[in-house]
Amino acid sequence: MLGGVPNSLPPLVKSYRMQEKASGVGFDWDNGCQLWDKVIEELGELKAEAEQDNNGRAEEEMGDLFFALVNYSRFIDVNPEDALEKANKKFKRRFQYLEEHARKDGKVLYSMTLEEMDKYWEEAKRLENKNEEH
Repeated sequence: MLGGVPNSLPPLVKSYRMQEKASGVGFDWDNGCQLWDKVIEELGELKAEAEQDNNGRAEEEMGDLFFALVNYSRFIDVNPEDALEKANKKFKRRFQYLEEHARKDGKVLYSMTLEEMDKYWEEAKRLENKNEEH
């Protein structure tokens, strides 16, 4: 079944396609709640490994978490590639806002605290939300 999924695909797409194929033969979750529980389980396993500073296991658990999230995205009909790209663009917009407004205020990012930067970040979020309302 999975032989038809090219190894050359980017990992996110490959994960999605493998899960689609497995689902096509009935190897799938019954409902989104079960799958969400799996995401939470994998998140807990990642946290436990990261806290133990066990990089090899943490990497494996991170992969399991990504795999579960891709599966959940498939289940709720959200394209994970599109969702990630939108998040990338949103992060870039907000970070550029932070840079621009800090510069206008005579501040240098390297010398700012996280709290100072976060004020600009939150301002960028408020402006985006305000623009979405109109």
